Amino acid sequence: MRGLAAVLEGQVIRMAELRRPDLRWPLPAHLAATLAGARVEGFRRRGKYMLMRLEGRESVLIHLGMSGRMVARHRDAPFVPRTGPQGAASDARGHNAPPEAHEHLVMETEGGWRVGFVDPRRFGSLDLVPRETEDSHKLLAGLGPEPLEEGFTVAALEKALEGRFTPIKAALLDQKTVAGLGNIYVCEALFRAGISPRRLSATIPGARAARLHGAIQAVLREAIAAGGSSLRDYVRADGEVGRFQDRFDVYDREGQPCRDCPGAPRCPGITRLVQSGRSTFYCPKHQR
Repeated sequence: MRGLAAVLEGQVIRMAELRRPDLRWPLPAHLAATLAGARVEGFRRRGKYMLMRLEGRESVLIHLGMSGRMVARHRDAPFVPRTGPQGAASDARGHNAPPEAHEHLVMETEGGWRVGFVDPRRFGSLDLVPRETEDSHKLLAGLGPEPLEEGFTVAALEKALEGRFTPIKAALLDQKTVAGLGNIYVCEALFRAGISPRRLSATIPGARAARLHGAIQAVLREAIAAGGSSLRDYVRADGEVGRFQDRFDVYDREGQPCRDCPGAPRCPGITRLVQSGRSTFYCPKHQR
């Protein structure tokens, strides 16, 4: 969102082209017509969703899904060879060029910016929302507190987990508990807090909740500063990859030594298990 705001805020969209009628769900038929000629007033984020606010009109709700990315290029950018996380070739302007087959929305501004929504697996979504009804949209209405805002306190986390007999990993991925946490960051936060992903949520309130609250906020702040995590498709709006994957303690490190207790007796190293269809990575000795 910050990358998009830097290039689109205050810009007038000269042209918009929608290249397919649907992604995860059908797209608004008048989306391209609404975007063309509109000025971008600003951006707002809610959980994993971005809201691009059009001046005096509607907001465009954007969700990247599992493989989506927004890539911005300027017509006057100098040539700087780059590659994406899978070695995708750069274009003549030095920006990571998304495959045409997977670029589903294209916008060009009067100021010379070209922004494409690229989503190979098409799990992302786009919608138009009247500004005054943003928070009541079906995808936003049930979201929990934002983890980096004042409403997310230790007490709020304790209340959300109280009496719940589901594993804490599943509870944190439930967007009603806290908005915006994904699989990578839940794994990393649980490791830092020393909490097993198998532990029942009802046993967290107290000292564990305080540790978990701090770990969630620390992991997210570090990840944002590092530009996110680029494992497969994700790149930032400028085409550069994120670097937080270089700091993973547990995620995608199955079989490797635990950084907290390397070589310790009875420590099997980082272990992988499947919870609710998602891979969980943790250290059974460090996390209890």
